[in-house]
Amino acid sequence: MTAVPDGPDSTLLGLYDRALPQVYGYLVTRCGDRVVAEDLTSETFLSVAAGRQDAPVTVAWLIGVARHKLVDYWRRQARQARLLQAVEGSLSISDDPWDIELNRWRAHEVLTHLAPQHRAALTLRYLDGLSVQETATILDRGVGATEALLVRARREFRHVYEGSSDA
Repeated sequence: MTAVPDGPDSTLLGLYDRALPQVYGYLVTRCGDRVVAEDLTSETFLSVAAGRQDAPVTVAWLIGVARHKLVDYWRRQARQARLLQAVEGSLSISDDPWDIELNRWRAHEVLTHLAPQHRAALTLRYLDGLSVQETATILDRGVGATEALLVRARREFRHVYEGSSDA
């Protein structure tokens, strides 16, 4: 077994070895998804490695960072669900859970095929839940131009979505 050299990396590696099971355990029991827990655990340790902490990093502090990563993940999921509900509300779908899940998957896929300005407008407005005014400000457009962009983006989304229904 090789010795870990002294220095800042050695303390981080030691902390990683000690804290990994606790941080991962915390996340996996709360999100119930092993892959998501692994990703969030990685994000937690990467944020520690990238940041500069004035105080010593403890396992409790790492679990606090992990908690914030998990909350951010849940917020992203909620925003995506709101966007998909808004999109699905304009489409006729069955009440079968498999059909709903397939439609959500297709909606995510369709977003990747849209023009960048359309994807950005729809994401800001429906996924992030911003008002038209807030969306306009972020996109550096006027409110009227943003409303027109959203109309075109919804039309393009519907066209691509309905065109891919035979998949």
